[in-house]
Amino acid sequence: MSQHGRVVHVVGTGTIGEPLIALLCDFKEKLGFDDVTFHKRTPRIEDRAKVRNMVRRGARLACEVKAKKGFEEMGITPAYETHEALERASVVIDCTPSGVGIDNKQNYYEGYKNKVLGFIAQGSEFGFGKMYARGINDKALQPGKDQFIHVVSCNTHNLAVLIQTISLWGSNNDQEEARFLCIRRANDISQDGKFVPAPTVGNHDDEKFGTHHARDAYHLFKTLNLDLNVFSSAMKVNSQYMHAIWFSIRLNRDITLAEVKARFHENPRVAVTEKHSANTVFSFGRDYGHYGRILSQTVVVQPTLHVRGGREVVGFCFTPQDGNSILSSVSAAAWFLDPVGYEKRIECLNPYLFDEV
Repeated sequence: MSQHGRVVHVVGTGTIGEPLIALLCDFKEKLGFDDVTFHKRTPRIEDRAKVRNMVRRGARLACEVKAKKGFEEMGITPAYETHEALERASVVIDCTPSGVGIDNKQNYYEGYKNKVLGFIAQGSEFGFGKMYARGINDKALQPGKDQFIHVVSCNTHNLAVLIQTISLWGSNNDQEEARFLCIRRANDISQDGKFVPAPTVGNHDDEKFGTHHARDAYHLFKTLNLDLNVFSSAMKVNSQYMHAIWFSIRLNRDITLAEVKARFHENPRVAVTEKHSANTVFSFGRDYGHYGRILSQTVVVQPTLHVRGGREVVGFCFTPQDGNSILSSVSAAAWFLDPVGYEKRIECLNPYLFDEV
């Protein structure tokens, strides 16, 4: 434990970092954290209001020495330099763009392994550490051994909770095969770049799994000694709202539609909806989520659910991007600080895991 108390340090203030910092500040006492710090690399005038609001919530800014003057010229005084924030941290949550987390591990975090309890990275940082999704493989985490944790991507969370609920319910493994089409929104509403003008299909770069979504889901369940048959495809559509997923999960035993629906209703990390459009689901999250985020791992569109031939479950769902990753990041941070009691601590977030959207 840090001599400065239970300090959570977030690196990056993008689509995951910013709402994560806000949530940590709002619930830090209930979660068992004493202080929240965050690192921002570049002082940009267009980000001044965002940084000020995070500081106003109670988070404290850290930056590189060379960036300090730039922040001060914007009217913001950093509380710490980069190395000072890492020295103080009990847990570090890396929310930097794809690929940067691996570099940060090699260039920074490895040097603080004897001071920091644990490091957490997001999304596409394959190889950073043990893969994790809240409620999927918590029992695979090993105190004192797993110091680096890789929170899987938002769509991989969705794939995993669908597999868990439909084919791994209880102590059974009834899965024969699972196929997914990830229909991804082009970019986040907070981003200006990488928008696509029309539906754009992706390649199957992985011979066995298709795209990284199924590959990561496979390795996530592999931490539980499960060897699953999963495959995914992906495409982008010209929308900024939410990802959608079409799924087909084939079982080795018969199942009824009523049983499928009952399982979805019983899983606390699954939200169901009668809505068919991403914009209406997104709007619900904006109105009722924390910082506009739904923390559920999936939003299943109930009218689309279908059981084909008694053993194939088919349907559509929406991915609460950012939200499910944020839940797992907070859960992992709480686990590092309290491996025994962390599940009780994160119950304060239950109001943002919806039964219905």
